[in-house]
Amino acid sequence: MAIHTPFVATDGIIELFDEQNEFQGIVLIERKNPPRGLALPGGFVEIGESCEDALRREMKEETGLDVTIQRLLGVYSNPKRDPRFHVVTCVYVCRATGTPKAADDAKKVFVYKPDEIPFDKLVFDHAEILHNYTASLD
Repeated sequence: MAIHTPFVATDGIIELFDEQNEFQGIVLIERKNPPRGLALPGGFVEIGESCEDALRREMKEETGLDVTIQRLLGVYSNPKRDPRFHVVTCVYVCRATGTPKAADDAKKVFVYKPDEIPFDKLVFDHAEILHNYTASLD
């Protein structure tokens, strides 16, 4: 009997700060692969890896940043959230200092103040996730 379960992923809302501890904005990437558009950096959890370790690895691979996890924002599991297949993602709010550089699955990297995020260009359910994040700041 074959067992089928959703894929597990992790996404990071990176709060970027400069060396003077001034908030710069949230890091978003432009995806190299379909679906194309802006997205939170993230990726799939590998066998034998925790969600937290996967998050730190994916943030480093896609943005070059070493992150510190601040909190779990939530788990997003709508079967239709990813047009490719059913993916459950754990979304973490994390903190980093430095200059992000696009690599791996990221074509470009951007830093947006929360009130400047181009929600209409976000893929997957990342607009919903970022609306939840900005609401959690109030």
